[in-house]
Amino acid sequence: MGICISVASSEIHGIPQVHDENVMIFEANKVQYETKRLCSVYSKQGTKGLNQDAASLYQDYGIEDGAFCGVYDGHGRNGHIVSKIVNNGLPSLILSQKNAIEENDTTKNGVNNKQNKFSNNFIIWKEAILGAFNVMDDEVKQQENLDCSCSGTTAVVVIRQGNGLVIANLGDSRAILGTIHDDKLKAIQLTTDLKPGLPCEAKRIRSCNGCVYALKEEPHVQRVWLPNENYPGLAMSRAFGDFILKDHGVIAIPDIWYHPLTSNDQFIVLASDGVWDVLSNEEVASIVWMVESEEEAARAVVEAATAAWAKKYPSSRVDDCTVVCLFLQKKPQNLGYMKSGKLG
Repeated sequence: MGICISVASSEIHGIPQVHDENVMIFEANKVQYETKRLCSVYSKQGTKGLNQDAASLYQDYGIEDGAFCGVYDGHGRNGHIVSKIVNNGLPSLILSQKNAIEENDTTKNGVNNKQNKFSNNFIIWKEAILGAFNVMDDEVKQQENLDCSCSGTTAVVVIRQGNGLVIANLGDSRAILGTIHDDKLKAIQLTTDLKPGLPCEAKRIRSCNGCVYALKEEPHVQRVWLPNENYPGLAMSRAFGDFILKDHGVIAIPDIWYHPLTSNDQFIVLASDGVWDVLSNEEVASIVWMVESEEEAARAVVEAATAAWAKKYPSSRVDDCTVVCLFLQKKPQNLGYMKSGKLG
C-alpha cells in the first residue's frame, strides 16, 4: 500500500505532526500558503517484503526558502531500519555540522567579492555534508543489537539554497531536474548512479581487494563480493552500513557538487532505483509535468513505475518505489502547448 503524506508544520529539530515509518515532510511556519503544496512525497511497498525505502522533505532548510530533499533505499535484512535511522538523523546532522564549521571558519574574513562568497559557501556545505555522512555511518555502526554487516542504505540528497542546488549522492538512487528549453521540457540528470560496474568505482573496489563481477543468471548486474567468497553481492558501490565491505572499497563518502538554477528550471525529482529501473528520466519528468497539481506528482510517478514493472518484468518481484518532488515555482495552468512537444 502506498503512503501519501500531507505537509506538516515543524522546526527542523522538532517532530512533524504527520510522521509515517517511511516518509515525512517538515514545513516551516513562515512559508506562505500558496507555496505550501509545491511538493509531494510518496512511497509504495513492492513485493519483496517490508518497504525498505524512506524519504523526507524540509522547507526553510538552512535559510528562508531553502529546502532539503532526501531519498534512502535500504537493502539487506536490516535495510529498512538503516534507511529510517539515516532519514531521521541526516538532515539535522548536516545543519549542525555546517553551523560548527561556520563558527570556526576564518576564511570569510576580508572576502568581499561575490564569487569568493559563493565558493566559500559551497566549500562549507561540502565539508558539512562529508562530515555528516561520516558521523551518520558511525552512528549506524554503533547501534546496539543491529547487525549492519550486510545491511545498509543508499542516500540521494538535494539541498536548495538560494539560486542553486547542493547535491550529494551515495549509491544508485537518482535525482533529476525538469527544465524548459526551447519551449520543451527537458530532463537533466543531477546524479550518477554509483554502481560497481562504473570503471572508477570498480577500480577503487578492486584496489581494496574487493571483487566485482556479475552472476551468470544476471549478466547485466555487476556486484561487490568479498575476496574468495560468494557473498554478499552488493549491487551498489557506496552505501551507509554494509560494514563487511568497508575494507574492500564500499564507502560512505558521497559525490557532492553544485548546480546553479535558472528561471527555466521547474522541479526536482528524487527517487529510489525501483523507479529508474523501469522509467527513463524523460518519462518521469513528463509524468510530473502533466499532473493536475503538485501534490499528485510523486504518487503519479510511483504508480507509473508500478505499472511499468508489471509490464516489463511480469515474472519479477516489484521493487519498493519512493519519490520526492519539489517544485521550484508554481506549475503553469495551461500546458496545452507542451503536450505535443517531445522531451529534449
